[in-house]
Amino acid sequence: MSIRLIAKDLYRLTREVEALEHAVEEAPEGTRRELEERLRRVRAERDRMRAVLEGSKEEPAYRRPR
Repeated sequence: MSIRLIAKDLYRLTREVEALEHAVEEAPEGTRRELEERLRRVRAERDRMRAVLEGSKEEPAYRRPR
């Protein structure tokens, strides 16, 4: 996967997290639990994508100075 696609996916997930956080704040008590669970999953996916992006930007070990 290219860095550009990873970055786009990370941006999409970040926006989705923000929308879900806002929805959780305004949700009635009955639906809040479901939204919190979805928010937890999306945050985990966002964090995983962020780690993938940071790892892909790192220089290979053979190119680092000693």
